Amino acid sequence: MKKIVFALFLLPILSFSQEMSNEKLNEIYISVSDSIQSNKNSWQFIINEVPIISVTDSIHNRMRIISPIADSNALDDKLIKAALVANFHTALDVKYAVSEGVLWAVFIHPLKELSEHQVRDALSQVYYANINFGTTFASTSLSFPWTGSEAEVVKQKPKPRANKI
Repeated sequence: MKKIVFALFLLPILSFSQEMSNEKLNEIYISVSDSIQSNKNSWQFIINEVPIISVTDSIHNRMRIISPIADSNALDDKLIKAALVANFHTALDVKYAVSEGVLWAVFIHPLKELSEHQVRDALSQVYYANINFGTTFASTSLSFPWTGSEAEVVKQKPKPRANKI
């Protein structure tokens, strides 16, 4: 009986373990991109005219998928606040962030633990967070419900997903 309980406990852990690698990421990125440039641990590619960059650090088990949206210095306070509200309600796994004077759509995650499905979903969310900035600020059609003045930020439904991602 103890062996059965142990096996039932261990089996789900073993069957769902991931081992995402740069090689697997490269295959995924090639399959979804319109054009791509890559190095050992970084990629720059285009999906439906949206630039996307991915960088990994396998030693520290980290990765990022990012997409530049706008010059952050050109954004007014209303757009900055809307992006912060979206980080809580509609951006989901992707966040809006500023670095080096650029507003980015950003997905950051441990590398090895990712599944192929999660990578594809992350790409989709980064893409939609980019193209929906300034309108719905949504990375998917899902959003967490809320009320009050913040709800006025989102007035349109997200654009339909592209088939490629």
